[in-house]
Amino acid sequence: MFNRDVSRKRADWVPASVVWTETYDEVLDASPDVVVEVVGGVNPAHQWVSQAIERGASVVTANKMLLAAHGPELLKAASSAGVRLRFEAAVGGGVPLIHGVREGLAGDSLTGVAGILNGTCNYILSRMSATGEPMDIVLADAQRLGYAEADPTADVDGFDAAAKLVVLAGIAFHRHLKLQDVPRRSIRPLSSADFQYATRLGCTIRQVSRVQATGTGFYGFVGPVLVPQGSSFGRNEGANNVVSIYGRYGGESSFSGAGAGGPATAVAVVSDLLALTQRGTRSEAEEWTPATFVAPPPMPYYLRFVVKDQPGILATIAAALARQDVNLDAVLQEPGYPKDRLPFVITVEPCAETALLEALDELSQADWHADPPLALPMLLGQDS
Repeated sequence: MFNRDVSRKRADWVPASVVWTETYDEVLDASPDVVVEVVGGVNPAHQWVSQAIERGASVVTANKMLLAAHGPELLKAASSAGVRLRFEAAVGGGVPLIHGVREGLAGDSLTGVAGILNGTCNYILSRMSATGEPMDIVLADAQRLGYAEADPTADVDGFDAAAKLVVLAGIAFHRHLKLQDVPRRSIRPLSSADFQYATRLGCTIRQVSRVQATGTGFYGFVGPVLVPQGSSFGRNEGANNVVSIYGRYGGESSFSGAGAGGPATAVAVVSDLLALTQRGTRSEAEEWTPATFVAPPPMPYYLRFVVKDQPGILATIAAALARQDVNLDAVLQEPGYPKDRLPFVITVEPCAETALLEALDELSQADWHADPPLALPMLLGQDS
């Protein structure tokens, strides 16, 4: 068993026959049938996994960042070497998501993937929705409980979910989307007022990861969106994951369960190991070919403004939106907020994202903003 700082990490319950080492070469010199990589990150994991494949060992990994960066290369190398690369734990923790998509839905022509892939964000947002607490309080508590890292950037800014989405797109579509190309929006700007307004709209807010196939490419994103309270996403609480896969013939298939944590990850890793013992280490030919993102179709949006109240603000916003052919749907304003930090919400009918952003960029120059405007997609159809 290879681990850094072995003396500190050696477990008493491991049988004496297991050899512990701090040198990876000793692992490879033993000619293993399978190497399990749970180090995380891209380097040095990429080098270690590549070396294992070159030496004829199958690999089980939980490393979504490695797969997002080098998945096509590693899958091709494993196929050429006659070994297998298994990574059930990379997406969805203990949820058998990859197995379900790869094998259970192999007979369908898949068209889309949408889900809650980050348990930390879901814990934060579902608790804010339930209690009305501000982001900083809930995030600090999530760190204390072990749901969030000391540096929560990967979770709250969408990097973790984006890497998982790249892996899931590879499995669903056999296409490789570059991690740096995945549009991401942070959950950091969300406030308690946003959940109050979302409730008025019959919705709540969740970090959703989405990829949809089109005739010319794929569109998608990772970020906070409004979803109906009664939808599978809206009902998903705590640190759980839920994913919907859409097929041309089979319709929607959903998977849910514990998406993070040591026990859930261990279940997925051990399941991959058992699959190798039951089916052998014979390689499976799988290729992820390059793919690109295209502009999303028109969608409805939730726009939240926090302003220093004065006459003419609504007229100015409406005029800027109209110049981009963005049509207002509703205006919501809750009482009880101070006039120098007054939040209100405008929902708009389905529109092109580029047009909406152009209008918001024009409005950002106004001196009556107390906070930057916030725009959230509204997933009110099948994807929620």
